[in-house]
Amino acid sequence: MTNQIALLKNVPLSQHTTIGLGGDAHSFVTCTTVEHIKECLAYAKEQKLPLQVIGAGSNIIFPDTGYPGLVMKVGVQGVSIDDDNDGATITAQAGEEWDAFVRLSIERGCAGIECLSGIPGLVGATPIQNVGAYGQEVRETIVALTALDRDTLEEVKFSGSECGFGYRQSRFKLGDADRYIITSVTFRLPKRGWSEIRYAELRHYLESQNAMGKDGRPTLEAVRSTVLALRKRKSMVLDPSDPNTRSVGSFFMNPVLTREQFDTLDKLWKRAGKTDAIPTFTADKGVKVPAAWLMEKAGFHKGLRRGGVGISANHALALVNYGGTTKELLSLASEIQDGVESQFGIRLEREPVVVE
Repeated sequence: MTNQIALLKNVPLSQHTTIGLGGDAHSFVTCTTVEHIKECLAYAKEQKLPLQVIGAGSNIIFPDTGYPGLVMKVGVQGVSIDDDNDGATITAQAGEEWDAFVRLSIERGCAGIECLSGIPGLVGATPIQNVGAYGQEVRETIVALTALDRDTLEEVKFSGSECGFGYRQSRFKLGDADRYIITSVTFRLPKRGWSEIRYAELRHYLESQNAMGKDGRPTLEAVRSTVLALRKRKSMVLDPSDPNTRSVGSFFMNPVLTREQFDTLDKLWKRAGKTDAIPTFTADKGVKVPAAWLMEKAGFHKGLRRGGVGISANHALALVNYGGTTKELLSLASEIQDGVESQFGIRLEREPVVVE
């Protein structure tokens, strides 16, 4: 490798993840250009080193034993903006901080991602799992992205429609997992000073704060501040003073059931003598049931502890590191999955990347 790239040895991965877990990486490097990424890929191949790509470390869990290969952090930065009368086409490099990008878009009067304020991570990671919150998903505004093929080192461009977006999914998480490294993402954002609210909790909170505006349209700034307040209340905004934020955010995905599967769940619930309705959300090709509801009804409540890990006191879906280990965390996750499946016949799917 050239002297332009600082290759570090025996780097504690706990310092590069929001959950603060993981042993040492054999090698660690931060790449600030696409050419650096290509060089690192070639180096790992030449040295026969396994390679793990990370961004801000907000959705990844490393084993206690560390990682025996090269951990490559994508740090390519830069934003370009093309304005017109109707909106702006904004391209952000993969290493840009996501929340800073959201703030920038709002400052320019561009709508479409304001409900995604406060989500930790980098821009390049958002298409992989089609990041979403409070009624918005990035697939609604992504028009294109550029990625690097790990094998050929060629840059490939994808339109938004070619990304295979679904609920917390994309082609980069499914069929093309580990094939590409996303290097930039292009968004098309309409220019308007108000936000379209689709999520009931967010609407109710805005109304309680008299922030809906006279025409029922809250400003982008009002939505951002409200989302940040809601996320902070749930310990979902990174805060060193709040131990409940040492997590990867939501650990489990909300299961999407077919109508037949939901009917089976509903009958099971009623046979148990329950009269309250199962909460649901509309979803593509089915019915979405909150994983948090399933967990709590199966006995896994907020604040539950297992050794040095537990469930956040403020958010039922966040598994938190209180000074424990990856082994403890994954053991708790399996316990929750087994418990929910035993009671409801539904196997919860993990959301973060778990490096084996």
